[in-house]
Amino acid sequence: MKIHIGFEMIYDCPKPTPMIFNLNVHFTRVSDLVSRDDLMFDPPVPRMAYRDSFGNWCTRIVAPQGRIRISADAVVNDSGIPDVLSPQARQLAVQDLPEEPLLFLLGSRYCETDRLSETAWQLFEHAPAGWGRVQAICDYVHRHIVFGYENARMTRTALEAFQEKVGVCRDYAHLAVAFCRCMNIPARYCTGYLGDIGTPPPHGTMDFAAWFEVFLDGSWHTFDARNNTPRIGRVLIARGRDAADVALNNTFGPNTLSRFKVWTDEIA
Repeated sequence: MKIHIGFEMIYDCPKPTPMIFNLNVHFTRVSDLVSRDDLMFDPPVPRMAYRDSFGNWCTRIVAPQGRIRISADAVVNDSGIPDVLSPQARQLAVQDLPEEPLLFLLGSRYCETDRLSETAWQLFEHAPAGWGRVQAICDYVHRHIVFGYENARMTRTALEAFQEKVGVCRDYAHLAVAFCRCMNIPARYCTGYLGDIGTPPPHGTMDFAAWFEVFLDGSWHTFDARNNTPRIGRVLIARGRDAADVALNNTFGPNTLSRFKVWTDEIA
């Protein structure tokens, strides 16, 4: 199947403002692109690109004073297969983990493992280790948090999501990631496109989505505490420790986001 993906953002800047964007399809999906997902800037501006420490592709610009439009529009091939389930995947002891996932056992800006560890062990100590424990965490987080865009707050941490019991997809992911790390399961935060393919209407307003991956049995596996069911058509943009590592845009000066639109549609 093919999926039409893209976005549009319009910023108003009172003065020239440096910006860093993390909005390109992840390098692991570049071979699936039917058409390029180049970032387009109106008015045109010079740009520089680099890979961050997690391998995500980032673009730097200085937005001019006034209004600037940033957009991308592409088509990507997808298998059409829902997220893979591996219920027999085992949890490795910390001492048996390779070096690469160790970073994702540690606390981070939005995932306060030190403050959630006792709670996590109280809730999940008796869940079966491995896949079953991660699923138990997803089940709990899915029930615990009430979803609503009116509850969105960019500064909300995993602990605050646990306490406030409200949030959006990033809050579900942060709390689940924190709980997994507390239980000695490496977990990393993911952001990307996720449409409503294969789900019954009515469908909500499209946005970028957040989910997470855990390291079990020597490989990474996808989980989604917000939806808590296998989904079709995830298109990864970036991975990191939490949302601070994969912000769609970092701006270094005053600005107003006056328009924001995302599309993720199956092409018939």
